[in-house]
Amino acid sequence: MNVEKDELLGKVEQVLSPKKKLDLTYLFFFISGLILVLGILAPKVYLTQQIYFKSREISKLKTEYDTLKEEHRVIGASVEGIRYKNQVLDTLFYD
Repeated sequence: MNVEKDELLGKVEQVLSPKKKLDLTYLFFFISGLILVLGILAPKVYLTQQIYFKSREISKLKTEYDTLKEEHRVIGASVEGIRYKNQVLDTLFYD
């Protein structure tokens, strides 16, 4: 009876806690899966980073463009003022 209990207990232990060893095929599949995931994610990360830096550069250039456009408007108004004064003063002094 004890022998049967021991055999039954041994079989139950084998079923409940199987001891599997990791072999080279498991390691190969794991490494190949990791390389596949990295192969898919690396270009996405690279492209996202490049888009971010280009958008920062575009934003900086847009700010500079807007500043230069405003300066052009101010200088143009100043030139028009000087041109008007010149024309008025020239007509006053030469008449």
